[in-house]
Amino acid sequence: MPYTQKSEVLDGMHIDWNIPIRTRDGSCLYADVYRPAKAGKYPVILSHGPYGKGLAFQDGYRTAWDIMAEKHPDVTAGSTNKYQNWEVVDPEKWVPHDYAVVRVDSRGAGASPGFMALWSPQETRDMYDCIEWAGQQGWSNGKVGLNGISYYGMNQWQVAAQQPPHLAAICIWEGASDFYRDLSHHGGILCDFIKNWYDMQVKSVQHGLGKNGPISRVTGEPVCGTEVLSEAQLLKNRENLSAEVAKHALDDAYWKARTPDFSKITVPLLSAANWGGQGLHPRGNFEGYLRSASAHKWLEVHGIEHWTEFYTDYGRKIQLKFFDHFLHGKNNGWDRQPKVQLQIRHPGEKFVQRNETQWPLAGTQWTSLYLNADDLTLQARKPERLAKRQYRGYSDGLTFMLPPSEQDTEITGPIALKLFAASSTRDADFFAVFRIFSPDMKEVVFIGALDPHTPVGQGWLRASHRKLDPKLSLPYRPYHPHDEVQPLTPGKVYEFDIEIVPTCIVIPAGHRLAVTVRGKDYEYPGPAAHLSNMKYPMTGCGPFTHTDPKDRPPKVFDGNITIYTGGSRASRLLVPVIPAKRKSTSASTSGRKKN
Repeated sequence: MPYTQKSEVLDGMHIDWNIPIRTRDGSCLYADVYRPAKAGKYPVILSHGPYGKGLAFQDGYRTAWDIMAEKHPDVTAGSTNKYQNWEVVDPEKWVPHDYAVVRVDSRGAGASPGFMALWSPQETRDMYDCIEWAGQQGWSNGKVGLNGISYYGMNQWQVAAQQPPHLAAICIWEGASDFYRDLSHHGGILCDFIKNWYDMQVKSVQHGLGKNGPISRVTGEPVCGTEVLSEAQLLKNRENLSAEVAKHALDDAYWKARTPDFSKITVPLLSAANWGGQGLHPRGNFEGYLRSASAHKWLEVHGIEHWTEFYTDYGRKIQLKFFDHFLHGKNNGWDRQPKVQLQIRHPGEKFVQRNETQWPLAGTQWTSLYLNADDLTLQARKPERLAKRQYRGYSDGLTFMLPPSEQDTEITGPIALKLFAASSTRDADFFAVFRIFSPDMKEVVFIGALDPHTPVGQGWLRASHRKLDPKLSLPYRPYHPHDEVQPLTPGKVYEFDIEIVPTCIVIPAGHRLAVTVRGKDYEYPGPAAHLSNMKYPMTGCGPFTHTDPKDRPPKVFDGNITIYTGGSRASRLLVPVIPAKRKSTSASTSGRKKN
């Protein structure tokens, strides 16, 4: 038994600490349950994951908490904030609305013993069992909703595809849905994120740390159980995730076992993406929204740090209205909620809310902008003359730029870059950066999911992974199966289609749109930022960098890359221009200014 099991009434809530949940294989997971003090049957908001249910947000993620609390006082208002956890709901703001909040430590994490295998089929089965347990408790009305950010959103896609009978609605807030494409291998290029995140945020709350791990500020007990395991035993009790990720460089059976069958996701869902989250947080929410079979699904998209809007009144009220409708059965107008609600992004972190009927947006003008290697410009007409320009693989590459815009121009949606290119080696990595420059040629950057200085959009592709899936590819969203390596013949010209993650920006008159094709990660030239839960400073891509020397040996990836433009090799950028005046049922409301 990892803790003392007890029940008490605190801050107007009935709290059951460390309730055991028996899984189908006989293992035991442990949960904390927060519910109204008055007797009754209540719908459940459940989360299941590895971050330690007893670890306070303020203790585990100090800088993230401080930023949010300072800039968004509505987050901390109306709560003691004693029960705040990273990326899950504050029970003090949900229990008063007649919800039971259940937080479960996943197998091998926090209070729950066992072998830790994140996002694995075993973890999905465990989550299924937790949902069914919650739906059958005496204090439950039989309807369970899932809500949470990032990890606590990502596993929702997986378990929803298994269709637990008591699962009634899901809210996936910035949660990847394809662990290969969204998280581990961007365009086939190994991302550094998992190995660093695993050390900082997962191993630090592994079950068995006992007194050597964090202590709950509420109960005074160890977050990770009372038992203290040796380093050797801790190592034995967890998957070597970074090694597995590196070993599975293609979208093979390892990844497919962790990828949901979207055709089996039929539960009502609210998918919330972040414009600034390239590298983890937008793509999966768009793909999951579009590909899920649910007849009742909604998309919301916002900006700024990825943890913030989940906790603000703005985000919490959206979630509450959604769950009130599907879990409480309230006739609150959610059935008339627009299918797509966007925070349209302007420079200076200004956001203007607009409702839409579909994604991509109705009336989108898909516009081709052609690269010209002669003068490094973008232009509306295809250059007649064939031209070429070369850059070194590990360099800043080439930037192609439009003339200053004559009027404000909105670009909202997915973007695709087609390149005709050759490499002096058997492979190459393309890093595509969609950018905006002010009239004085300073780049306009934005608060990203984790990094405060991110470009408008990014995309990636390893040249040897250029093969397209003809069934899933769309003109504006190429889809690569990543199921085989097709080496290049040095010097031979190939055609490459690069997906740039969906984005949104209203480009002010006088500003310039540009695309950069480079052989390494984007770098912001200004001061770097740092978060307490990250290993290293962030310089424009947050923790979503691609620097592993085994994955990107200089001998292969620091060759000479030649981009061809014009004539029969018309490299081009396809962008979603949204006309200022178009037939739409959209409605604008007050903007949300973020400083």
